[in-house]
This record gives sequence, C-alpha cells and structure tokens, in this order.
Amino acid sequence: MVQVADLPRNDTGIATVLGVLKQQFGDRCQTGTSIREQHGHTTTWIRNQAPDAVIFAGSTQEVSDIVTACAAHKVPIIAYGTGTSLEGNVNAPAGGICIDMTQMDMVLEVNAGDLDCRVQPGVTREALNTHLRDQGLFFPIDPGANASLGGMAATRASGTNAVRYGTMKDNVLSLEVVLADGSIIRTASRARKSSAGYDLTRLMVGSEGTLGIITEITLRLQGIPEAISAASCSFPSVSAASQTVMAVIQYGLPVARIELLDATVVKALNAYSKLSLPETPLLLLEFHGSEASVVEQSETFGMLADEHGGSGYHATSTTEERNKLWQARHDAYWAMLAYRPGAKGVATDVCVPISRLADAVGAAEIKAQELRLIAPVVGHAGDGNFHASLLLDMDDADEVARGQQFVSWLNDLAISMGGTCTGEHGIGQGKRAYLVKELGAGTVGVMAAIKHALDPDNILNPGKILPN
Repeated sequence: MVQVADLPRNDTGIATVLGVLKQQFGDRCQTGTSIREQHGHTTTWIRNQAPDAVIFAGSTQEVSDIVTACAAHKVPIIAYGTGTSLEGNVNAPAGGICIDMTQMDMVLEVNAGDLDCRVQPGVTREALNTHLRDQGLFFPIDPGANASLGGMAATRASGTNAVRYGTMKDNVLSLEVVLADGSIIRTASRARKSSAGYDLTRLMVGSEGTLGIITEITLRLQGIPEAISAASCSFPSVSAASQTVMAVIQYGLPVARIELLDATVVKALNAYSKLSLPETPLLLLEFHGSEASVVEQSETFGMLADEHGGSGYHATSTTEERNKLWQARHDAYWAMLAYRPGAKGVATDVCVPISRLADAVGAAEIKAQELRLIAPVVGHAGDGNFHASLLLDMDDADEVARGQQFVSWLNDLAISMGGTCTGEHGIGQGKRAYLVKELGAGTVGVMAAIKHALDPDNILNPGKILPN
C-alpha cells in the first residue's frame, strides 16, 4: 500500500460526539471494525484510514444535525456515496464521522417538460436512468462504475459520454448543501442560466466534500435519441487511433462516445468477454441522433478512419450488439485483473489537449516498458482523457515503487503538455502534490482562502485536495 500521513486526532471531541450521535441514531450509527474499514478507502493502493463511526443519514435535516454536532466539537466529517473514487477521496486521516448517503436514494421530482430532475445524493446513475426510461429521458454522464450522483457531483465526474454531453459541471443546475456549521443552502434555481451572484454550484461541484456536503442535486436531462449506433475500428498503432480522434473532433463530427483501448486491453477483453477483436489498438464509438444523421455520422467516421489506417470498421444499431460492445468496455477493469491474476489494479488518469493525446499515450507506453510495468491504457479519447491501469504485485516493494515512479512521471508529463494531473478522478490524497505544479501557488492559495472561509476549523474531509 502507498502510505499517507495520519492527521492529529481530536479524541475527546470524537468521543463526545459519538455519545450524542449514538443516542440520536441508534443502530444507524455503526462503530464495528469491518464497516468502518469498508468506509475507508478500498478501491486504491492508498492505505485505508477508517473513520471512527459510520452514520446512515436519511434526510437533509439529519445530515445537518450530524454536522452541527461535529462542528461544536471540531470533529472531522467525511461524506460517502458508493466508495468508487480512486484517489483516497473518502479516507479519514484524522478519524471522525463518516456520513453514508446510500439511504438518501429518492428521485424527488422529474420535470420532463424542462428536461431536469431533482434527486437525493444516494441515487445511482443506473437507478436514475431506470426511473427515467419510461419518460423517454436519460442522464448522460457515465463514469463506468455505478456511482452515486452525490459522489459524481463531488468529484466532478465525467466518463464515456463527456465528449458530447459534457461532465458533471455541465449537467448540475443546482445543489442543496449542508455547510460546515450545519446550515443548509441552495446554490441556484432551476433556470438554465443566471447572472445572479457567484456561481456556488460550480464551486461545490468537484470540491470533494471539503466545502460542504451535498444533500440534493438538480440535474439536466436529455431526451433518449431516436437512433443510436455503436461501432468499432482497429488501428495499427495508438498514434494512428489518436490521430483519427483528433480528425473527428476537428471535423466537428458529433460523436457521443469515442473510447481508446490499447492492444493489451483488447487482448484482455478477448479472453474475458469472449470476443474476437484484432489485438491491436481499438476505437469504440457511439453515434446519437435521427436515423439519417446516425448513418451519416457513421459513414463520415469510416472515411476519416480509413485515412489513418483504420481497418475492420463495423457499425451496428441493434441493441443487443451495442450492449455487448459497451459491456465489454465497462468490463475492461475486470478483464485487466484477469490478465494478470493476483495483481492489484491501480487506475490513474490524466487529461491533455487532444492534439497531444497521441504523444502522451505513446510516451506512457514507452515509460511503462522502461520500468518493466504492465500499464494498459483506456481513454475517453474524445476529450483527451486517458487511464493507465497499472497491474501490480503489491507484495513486491520494488514493483510498487516503480509504479509510484510511473504515476509521478505521468502526472508531470500531462502538466508539461498543458494538461491536468486528473481528468475525472479528483485530487483526493493521491494527487495533492501536483496541484501547485499544475495551477500555481497563487491559484491554490485562493482555494485555501475559500476553504478557510467556509470551513475555518477544517472539519470537512480534511487532508484532501489542498497541500499541507
């Protein structure tokens, strides 16, 4: 495991708050070792730092009550959705109280005419889309995992559809938030645009629970397209595939998804998902629109791919074939684990300008070879975001050290190319060291000032985002 520092504990305050909250919440306040460790971080190589208690909140008022009690005794609070974040975002380095939001899982309102809805933070993206299906609507942000919408807002998630529909920051209209003193605010109205004051919605989106705890979300929705077509195309190299992506974006082709898989990932998927794809770099695509526009988009992509050495191009509009293709993409993580049995999968992500995607992915492949690492690459290529998923033997200290060296090098590379050390996973604990490198001390200083103004006692998810 990668070691992270513990922060000073307020044992007296924690004991006092636990006494109060156990009395109020009864069995919904859990202090058993296993459940506390489940709510520390489990999907990363960062050491698990468990909270002192987990409370299952059922309403905004209950969240406010918990925060008010913790604020009175300066006890840390960590909000928890489904625990699918990857950078130690939900660890508790100073102990404290974890608020589990999974019981706040109601779709409160759907305004079909306005293409928006209001949900509690524990609603998952799959549950929301199941709820919306009969109304001909869907929520487009798809990070792969069945994450909670509160967690997706807190980490500014994106995923496979971001090239057409944007990220969470583009699809959240308003939030209800509990601040560090227990007070409750709403950041905006349901209006599609506003010039009224500071944009507190976007301030909270991506703040990883360090500025407030999200208890309601108003989301922008989309109509289910008349026609959907999925496609796959193989390429002789990652560079050729990346050049095709750049041509697609420059041409203005409105692809809904365009995913890059390197040869190792394709090989792993063939074995895991029983496919027979050529074991070379692959682009997976999806086109949304009318019947005629989907056909036109597909034909145009085929022409662009052919110019860059694409082969085996196949498009399909049948639901069964589309689902099989995208299920394989979502199975990539499990396929990679099966590719090296017993290995720990460590996913890290960066994002670069699209014109540098080929250079960045190519350099990452070479660096992994130099360090004798297996680091398959999958990417949301349409916006320059890619994931290098290290497959590591965590009992081999030297290999883990080489993995850390690779991640550090990759972050620095992305920043040097005018990109970012994280396109969608967030900073958490794992990427704190790179924030000043990317944005500069002045910008990070402004962030620190905002944090201090809203959370002067540093009780909201301490030890995350900002450097020490």
